[in-house]
Amino acid sequence: MQDLKVFGMRAERGRWLFVLIGMLINLCLGSIYSWSVFVAPLTGYFAASPGRTVTANEILMPFSVFLASFSIAMPLAGKFIEERGPRTVAIVGGVLTGLGWLLASSATSVEMLCVMYGIVGGLGVGIAYGVPVAVAARWFPDRRGLAVGLTVLGFGFSAFLTANIAGALIAAVGVMETFRIFGVAFVLLTVLLALPLSFPPDGWKPAGWQPSGTETAPVRECTRKEMIGTSTFAGLWICYFIGCLAGLMAISIATPVGTEMGLAPALATMLVGFFAVFNGFGRPVFGALTDRLTPRTAATISFLLIGGASAAMWLAPSVWTYVVAFAVLWGCLGGWLAIAPTATAAYFGTGDYPRCYGVVFLAYGAGAIVGPQLAGLVRTATGDYLGVFPYVLVLAVVGFVAARVLLRPVGAGK
Repeated sequence: MQDLKVFGMRAERGRWLFVLIGMLINLCLGSIYSWSVFVAPLTGYFAASPGRTVTANEILMPFSVFLASFSIAMPLAGKFIEERGPRTVAIVGGVLTGLGWLLASSATSVEMLCVMYGIVGGLGVGIAYGVPVAVAARWFPDRRGLAVGLTVLGFGFSAFLTANIAGALIAAVGVMETFRIFGVAFVLLTVLLALPLSFPPDGWKPAGWQPSGTETAPVRECTRKEMIGTSTFAGLWICYFIGCLAGLMAISIATPVGTEMGLAPALATMLVGFFAVFNGFGRPVFGALTDRLTPRTAATISFLLIGGASAAMWLAPSVWTYVVAFAVLWGCLGGWLAIAPTATAAYFGTGDYPRCYGVVFLAYGAGAIVGPQLAGLVRTATGDYLGVFPYVLVLAVVGFVAARVLLRPVGAGK
């Protein structure tokens, strides 16, 4: 088994191509992070209907529905990754993702967009997203945090490409035709990229590697049911929820907050791509930190950064504060999408990993609903988005405490 070949190379080398493939799949799936570019065009499109007005909450709702559907599909799809294999599940998810974008192009109301784009597209991403993560976790028991972080880098980095492509397409052909073009492209790309995906043979491990006795090696393997009954799971879920709430809130309002700070709309749109770089690279950076410093320490660092960025936006708002704070918030969201899957494997093992991480990932969906909607409520009540940051600061403190007290290996300290 140590002579196993992957893509014609020794497995220790060839397995890195699975990381690249997963990164490219996630570039397609992560196009949801370009949503703030669609906010103004969609507002104008739907407001053009006679007697129709569109509020900030309404235009952010498809974004929230998409991410909630995404997180609900994750635990449901977990067992099928094991039963049907990563290739089949990734193809099904990719086709549904593209179909959601295609159907969105025919929406005549925000409510219809929530169903077509939010539910259909979100379910597709939820089905497909766990596949590259599970493949990376299996092929890289020795460097799991880095491999998972690089794999999901594509999801966060997606907005760097798709925001600017979407902005150009919207200007050239309109917002609904942009949905149609994206849909066709995503179906073709995800199906082709899914074809080589596979798990390593049972019992395979990198040559010369032995599990260490550190905090990143599980004390014991847990089933999903066993995991849910632990305080470690509660702590991880709370921390993941808060990290995602802060980041997804920042993603959903990045462009309108930029214009509130006095930036031209075109520059605010360009900054979405800049923030996406931080979201993307936050994943391997925090993944490596999780490997080296343990999940609890990586989580602690993230909440210090989230709290500092929120305090700065609350107490000293300016263009430069906005640029730095949103880069940090986007980066920390990317970080949590590496910390959480790595922590799940580290604390609960890989025997039931797709189903375990699927339940943990529900925290992402909860954050997707609460974060953007909290921002929308504040905007509707006060006339701007800045009032949301004191709430995020308080939540960052809660996350810091939860990380320090609850994030520890199952059975440790008893």
